[in-house]
Amino acid sequence: MKSTFFNNLRIKLMLLFLLSALLPLSIVGAFSIRTAEGLITNMVSNQLENVAHDKAALLDRWISERKSDLNVVAGSSILRSMEPERIASYIHLVMDNYQVYRRFVVLSRVGVAVFDSSGKGTIDIQEEWYKHSIDGELYTSDIFLDPEARESVFHVSAPILDDRGQVKGVTCATVGTRAILSKILQVSLGETGECYLVDKEGTFLAHKDSKRILTDNIAQSESFKNIFGAESLKKIYTDYRNIEVLGASRKVAGEDWYLVVEQDRDEAFREADRLKRYVYLAIVFSLIGAVILAWLLSYYVANPIRKLSQAAENLARGEFEQALVTSNRTDEIGMLYSAFGSMAKQLQARQHSLEEKVDLTEAELKKTEMAAARSQQLAALGRLAAGVTHEIRTPIASLKLFLESVEAEIEISPEYEEDFQVAMGQIKRIEATINRFLDFAKPQEPIFSMINAKDIIEEALLVVRPKANQQEAVISVLVDNELPEIRGDRKQLGEVLVNLMVNSLEAMTHRGELTVSARQDSRQTANGPRKCVLISVSDTGPGIGENNREKIFDPFFTTKASGTGLGLSIVHTVVRGHGGEITFDSVAGQGTTFHLFLPILESRGY
Repeated sequence: MKSTFFNNLRIKLMLLFLLSALLPLSIVGAFSIRTAEGLITNMVSNQLENVAHDKAALLDRWISERKSDLNVVAGSSILRSMEPERIASYIHLVMDNYQVYRRFVVLSRVGVAVFDSSGKGTIDIQEEWYKHSIDGELYTSDIFLDPEARESVFHVSAPILDDRGQVKGVTCATVGTRAILSKILQVSLGETGECYLVDKEGTFLAHKDSKRILTDNIAQSESFKNIFGAESLKKIYTDYRNIEVLGASRKVAGEDWYLVVEQDRDEAFREADRLKRYVYLAIVFSLIGAVILAWLLSYYVANPIRKLSQAAENLARGEFEQALVTSNRTDEIGMLYSAFGSMAKQLQARQHSLEEKVDLTEAELKKTEMAAARSQQLAALGRLAAGVTHEIRTPIASLKLFLESVEAEIEISPEYEEDFQVAMGQIKRIEATINRFLDFAKPQEPIFSMINAKDIIEEALLVVRPKANQQEAVISVLVDNELPEIRGDRKQLGEVLVNLMVNSLEAMTHRGELTVSARQDSRQTANGPRKCVLISVSDTGPGIGENNREKIFDPFFTTKASGTGLGLSIVHTVVRGHGGEITFDSVAGQGTTFHLFLPILESRGY
């Protein structure tokens, strides 16, 4: 049942058409999805890079402004006066104007509090900001959480210098980050886009979820590796929530702070996922359309071939009237119908002619016997035509051109390469069968050129080696490296060698050894000895029977159940057309060797 199913021409046409229709669509769809994902990845990554750059620049500019404010405040004559009343009025004016300073303190050189806007009056002079500024430095601390203000803050301190440039005291401002970070955390990146600030340990300094600030970190996530890793990470990675995201980061200039901008991968690729659904729908609709078209095409091709096959069987039984079929088609199948009908009429006429000449003389009887033999050959030709029709599996011209176009324009994926080659092999098989018939009926004139015998031997071996490997046959090649060139038709001589090698392999049912040799030799002719290239093809098969040796080159003579008897006849014709000669040696049970003598071009040679 399985064998019958796959041997059905209509089924094969449908499968081939479906493969030809869906394979390019699948390749284009996969390419489109991959391209869309790449474009989206690059677009989102660039957008995130730009946002991170802008936000980091904004934060850097804001911090620089706070440092400038402290330099201006510390350099004012009011703070250098160290008078609490004047300082209080000035500092409150600054705090009211900027709305970002949570606390201002002014200390003398010995660490005595001159002014404290919070009113606490307790200041630890062991803090880093005091130590750095008392040494004359402008200092910015790390961000930390102010539990009372429930806000991230940091210290900026500067030295207060007298007229001689000596450190007279220190002023320190506690800067609240709520105003600037609220602007930084606001990003227009869809529903899942977010921006946050971390330190060099990965601890959150600013985040839209205030519970994470200075409590959680990203040290165990790929986001951390993307910021501090020695090697750049892939564009899509897993963040601190264990969700795939696209992201970018920037270091805040002059600080150990890092600004990170990220967006969920699912949201970024929403359009690409929609494209996938469209591609799948297109494949489904194309599959339905391809099934309908494949069925119509197979019906258009299979029915005429079935009728021609039945007519060929009628012709083989001698039922000439039933073998006369006609077709209105003008394509290759129509031409085959016409040729088959003409052949059937000729056979019918010859048959009638033989029936009318039953009372002939002995000499005439011999001529009649020869005509009868020719009639039998033509009958064999009819059986050959029946074999040809069975071999036709695709509309030759259209399908071959289509498959060659697919092969030239679209790269075939490795998993479909074997199926594609099987389809092309079937078409070539049909062409070879028809060409053998046409070559015998009307031999083509050879196109002569200078060729190297070693080259055509190697080309023929490339064709037959898969068959030899299939039946585990050993191939031995003994070819002289410096063979002279011969003048001949490269294609015809190549087909001769392939035909002889295939016959040798078919003569050996399993394993065996195929030997191909070539050397320079001489051959005796009517004009004396002549130099030639001798090519020998040997096998270890059963040999040729004594009764068949004289008929081995006759047309339509064959010992194969499925052979046409034209192979060696065509070989003989081609070799003679090149001015050469073909002979053979055969020993029963040991094998057969065919010898090709091809003349070497001389001053007046071929």
